[in-house]
Amino acid sequence: MRLFLWFLLCGVTVFAQKKNESYQYHIREADAPLKIDGLENDAAWQTTETAKDFFMITPMDTSLSRAKTEVKMCYDKNNLYIIAINYKPVKGALVVESLKRDFNFGNNDNFFIVLDTFEDLTNGFSFGASAAGAYWDGQEADGTFINLNWDNKWHGATKNYDDRWVWEAAIPFKSIRYRPDQTRWGINFSRLELTINEKSAWAPVPRQFQSANLGYAGVLVWDKPLPPAGKNISLIPYALTNVSKDQIKKTPADWKPAIGGDAKIALNSSLNLDLTVNPDFSQVEVDVQQTNLDRFELFFPERRQFFLENADLFASFGFSTLRPFFSRRIGLGVPILFGARLSGKLDKNWRIGVLDTQTREQGDLPAQNFAVVALQRKVFARSNVGILMVNKESLDYDEQIHKSTGRYNRNIGAEFNLASANNIWTGKATVLKSFSPHLSGNDVAISSLLNFNKANLFWQWRYEYVGENYNAEVGYVPNAARRGYQMAVPNVGYLFFVNSQSLISHGPLLQTTLFWNKSSKLTDNETTLTYTFNFRNRATGVVGVASNYVQLLAPFDPTNTGREKLAAGTNHNWKSAGMDFTSSPRARLTYAFSARYGGFFANGTRLNLKTTLGYRFQPYVATKFSVDYNKIQVPYLKTPVELWLVGPRVDITFTNSLFWTTFVQYNSQAKNINLNTRLQWRYQPASDLFIVYTDNYLPENLMVKNRAIVLKLTYWWNV
Repeated sequence: MRLFLWFLLCGVTVFAQKKNESYQYHIREADAPLKIDGLENDAAWQTTETAKDFFMITPMDTSLSRAKTEVKMCYDKNNLYIIAINYKPVKGALVVESLKRDFNFGNNDNFFIVLDTFEDLTNGFSFGASAAGAYWDGQEADGTFINLNWDNKWHGATKNYDDRWVWEAAIPFKSIRYRPDQTRWGINFSRLELTINEKSAWAPVPRQFQSANLGYAGVLVWDKPLPPAGKNISLIPYALTNVSKDQIKKTPADWKPAIGGDAKIALNSSLNLDLTVNPDFSQVEVDVQQTNLDRFELFFPERRQFFLENADLFASFGFSTLRPFFSRRIGLGVPILFGARLSGKLDKNWRIGVLDTQTREQGDLPAQNFAVVALQRKVFARSNVGILMVNKESLDYDEQIHKSTGRYNRNIGAEFNLASANNIWTGKATVLKSFSPHLSGNDVAISSLLNFNKANLFWQWRYEYVGENYNAEVGYVPNAARRGYQMAVPNVGYLFFVNSQSLISHGPLLQTTLFWNKSSKLTDNETTLTYTFNFRNRATGVVGVASNYVQLLAPFDPTNTGREKLAAGTNHNWKSAGMDFTSSPRARLTYAFSARYGGFFANGTRLNLKTTLGYRFQPYVATKFSVDYNKIQVPYLKTPVELWLVGPRVDITFTNSLFWTTFVQYNSQAKNINLNTRLQWRYQPASDLFIVYTDNYLPENLMVKNRAIVLKLTYWWNV
């Protein structure tokens, strides 16, 4: 309760008016037609206001940008138009990885716009391009995070010259959500120029924050209220054929044609209904595998399009280790029959999200229904309070047949998210309760977080309590196996900013992670002290030491390879040291390496070496080769255990609408080699043809375990 009152006090005392209120762009209706071709000669552009004089964010935030940028905007009844003229500080210079859509922001010269369409300083949209013409679009939540897995239908063009590159785009009002009667949006423009290692923005943003931070957005002033977007119904059907064969079982090839699709129905300009029938996600990129030496579950992000719009309403509830809802629990390995999602704004202050999906019965799993309801209310300048309800229900449930799951699991929760107007204070407090058959009492989880972040001083305090009967079957709680615990994670860091030709800043970070069991006895303590160096060319280096204490709560094989397990209740202490270095993204050859050496479980030792090498033949080919090597020596095992994770990858972008990606992953811990190659042709905006080929091999003899090929066609049709 004290922490909650402290949050409220912060909200009342440090929230103020909009930081960059004085940065205003006045947009007017176009007085002539526009052609989206990347040229600056349209008559409409000659009479619009120009945004210029960008401010530097990095390496320093105390001066104007050295890279000159000019931006113009206008609109008509259907589209918002933008043109950005990015003058090159070094003539002929160009730093890009490839033409891949939703590129890595930090590795490409680029420009993007952020739109806070409700001017709530929290939720928005982002559109942009790299200097080579690769598209970028995403949906923003929490005022800082842009989800690039969100895609929508819009059109842009890029032209490159010796002294500048120009990006021009038309963004349909139907592709974004807004309130029709508003005459103000939040807005900012951001540019990254790797030639001189500079990031800049039109409305100034402190260097410790992302340039997309909506708390520092300026104001887009419309000459008149916008009308509603009008009828906005999109149908996105697909058709596919999938041929697969299990070589181990020697079964005949399995041919599975399928049809299905999605529908997007705008109930108004700010509220959207998404429907899906027999969805298929075979074209989604494979997960990047990880070597697992932990006792608990690893996290892999959601990439499926149906679950992404306004995903923060559902997925951001809670914390990274305490989420009551995690959409990857739905439909992985079990077919989804249909689903519906209602999400968006009720007005400037209220947001709503309702999600319902139905899966098919398969094996010993019954048909299941997953329903989620989220409601969020803005308070103060940028904070909000919210509630979440999650229900997993097994249909036609038979306890004797369906032994692998329960009849139901439910979660309810309330949350307060803190974000000060200047973003220096952030945090949240969450209370959750679960309902499950045969579990009652001690089924509550409580967590809180408070961050302070100035340019040079930053600290954090996080606390988490999870009752031994708290159960989130549709969530992500990797530490739930502890069966009741408390966790505290304090950390503090400091940066020294220096006037140097090679270094921007350096400084220490001290962090401790503590776990106690239900009897308040300490079971884990990991303390790390690191020192970071931030270079002017955007390279980074870190050195550090760590001290670990673990009391095993259950038998555990520290190699996770099926070898002999250490006994529950045993205590383990060790120390280690390490270093990391990531090179400048400006060079065509990039690299990163990491090294760790020290103690391990059972008085053993562990050596961990990681490296990633990348080379780009810009702008068409980007290659990457990564290696993760572990050598574990523990006295009770006669021989050392060596684990390899090797992953070469090639991205070929023939144009900004034709992409080919090949990814190979060798994982000795999983005893598997995976090959995944995907060809994507975006034959018109948001409509694609995919050809995906996948193989899995046994490492010892390269025998094929299984293989599959998918041909999938999608089409975005605006009704």
